[in-house]
Amino acid sequence: MPSAHEFDEVDLRILQHLLEDASLSHKAIGQRVHLTGQAVGARVRKLQDLGVIEGFTLRWNPDKIGLTVHAFVTVFLALHTAHSPFLSFIQSHDMVAETHRVSGEGCYWLRVRAGSPKELNDFLEELLKYGNYKVSLSIDQVK
Repeated sequence: MPSAHEFDEVDLRILQHLLEDASLSHKAIGQRVHLTGQAVGARVRKLQDLGVIEGFTLRWNPDKIGLTVHAFVTVFLALHTAHSPFLSFIQSHDMVAETHRVSGEGCYWLRVRAGSPKELNDFLEELLKYGNYKVSLSIDQVK
């Protein structure tokens, strides 16, 4: 883990601007933090090398391309030996947007996007090979 002396207040301001809008150019960020675009680029690379920035992502609207069913699935694996085959299973399904190994209720939490209730149901039927599940459907995203 990076120590506090490896980055400064300017690095934190650059990071904040990227968190707000990762599509900002280094030049645009530089104007906001009073550096050249080249200096911002060097600081961004440093933050990547330190592991502070792990990558960049895109916010999108899955509903616009037909992925209208948004489900949260708690998975209860049947056997402790099912973890490896289960992980292979979820890696092969693009509809699984996120997977978290959890403590507490269940073994894994999945965030799933599907084009229809039938598509989600087909996925859940396959999931039964590894254990049981509980599904909650999203009715609105508030944040």
